[in-house]
Amino acid sequence: MTKFKDLNLSDDIITILKAQGINKPTPIQEQSIMLIKDGNDVIAEAQTGTGKTLAFLLPMFESMRADINTIQGLIVTPTRELAIQITQEAKKLRQAKSLNILAAYGGKDIGAQLKKLKGNIHLVIATPGRLLDHLRRDTINLDKLKTFVLDEADQMLHMGFKNEVEAIINQTPKKRQTLCFSATMNSQVKKLAYKYMNDPKLVIIEKEEVTLRNIKQALVETTDRRKQDALCKVLDEDNPFMAIIFCRTKRRVDTLDEALYKRGYNCQKLHGGLTQAKRERVMKDFKNTDIQFLIATDVAARGLDISGVTHIYNYDIPENAESYIHRIGRTGRAGEKGYTCLFVAPKDRSILNQIEHEIKFRIPRRILELSIDNNMKSEQKNKSSKKRYGKKINSDSNKKSYKSSRKNMKSR
Repeated sequence: MTKFKDLNLSDDIITILKAQGINKPTPIQEQSIMLIKDGNDVIAEAQTGTGKTLAFLLPMFESMRADINTIQGLIVTPTRELAIQITQEAKKLRQAKSLNILAAYGGKDIGAQLKKLKGNIHLVIATPGRLLDHLRRDTINLDKLKTFVLDEADQMLHMGFKNEVEAIINQTPKKRQTLCFSATMNSQVKKLAYKYMNDPKLVIIEKEEVTLRNIKQALVETTDRRKQDALCKVLDEDNPFMAIIFCRTKRRVDTLDEALYKRGYNCQKLHGGLTQAKRERVMKDFKNTDIQFLIATDVAARGLDISGVTHIYNYDIPENAESYIHRIGRTGRAGEKGYTCLFVAPKDRSILNQIEHEIKFRIPRRILELSIDNNMKSEQKNKSSKKRYGKKINSDSNKKSYKSSRKNMKSR
């Protein structure tokens, strides 16, 4: 069994990892870290929840020097949430090496970012738009860049950032190390990667291991008209500790969020239409378990690493198997068990067939008994103890119950 010591990581880094309960490398870390430390360009394909972030952060921290006052590392990621998440992970490693880190993303005061740039920055973690803004202002200089990371490359291209990514790469030195990490490696990603990489080493972690091993899957056959009642019935039966409910669009998220709130569920929504401050507040409350149900779009939740998520509900069927895998990969992490439930209407049959074919697994059907007055019961469910911001959230007894159930789950 490979240990972090076998990957030639410093004792200080290993101590920090142990303090976080991280005692051994995941497959993507085991196969990538030494390649990166040896200076290779790397293309890595692995599903969400496999430890991709540390796979590139750890060797980057080993190679960067605090006594050199230039930007040595650049990580470009498609969403603000991912930029924040990677920044949080990077800051945990600063105890081992005092590197200055700048998070540059839209929705954050650019004045504060400009002020920080007057100091010495070693690592920049950014979204494409805000990074290009800094490059145009000449407030970020990449002339001495050593390592460039393109994170969630498939999603970056799916969101239409190809031109921005190429414009950023053209601002970096030709003699740089380039790392491309992605949950899927389609032809677009490969074409972009090979265009700008030097004899890259390929690391692939099999999908099925992540998808099926730790996650119990279920499927509820319903109709569009009865889907909301079916969801509430499942939520009442499962009473999950922390759950993410996925919808196809921002409008669908808004509609379901309002409906579940009226029925008394402790929920909040997350999508690109919210202000950055609101999105950060929602994520903070969800991570602190003050919110039981996070209702989100794919883009908003892409790649988010939130420990403790026990259940994933696909209220709207994803558009393909890749999206399905991305969604359910939010649970069953770090060796823990997870549960996911997919709601399927008759019109979704062809997509379902495609998903089951590609994951080579027939998702077990879950049978529900929906009574006529189920809707009324749901609307009366615990209304007095639920809230939106500014009012009381879960009662203390409910929070203790959730945390107790989580402890019991971990002990099993």
